[in-house]
Amino acid sequence: MMIFEYLKPAALIGSFVYSLLGVIFVIITFVVVDRLTPGDLWKELIEERNQAVATVVAAMIIAIAIIVASAMH
Repeated sequence: MMIFEYLKPAALIGSFVYSLLGVIFVIITFVVVDRLTPGDLWKELIEERNQAVATVVAAMIIAIAIIVASAMH
């Protein structure tokens, strides 16, 4: 059956590795964008609670996640 192909150890390990690589890539992208933009994004998000910055960062993370998911598919 086709459904049992996804339960093979190689498929599960591959999925885990790709998921881990995707998360690492999104974190690295956030750090790079933080370095390229003026000011400190983390300070604006956590200390200042800037909603506009949070919306832009969330959109950026979603966009990068879509790109990573498409590349892995």
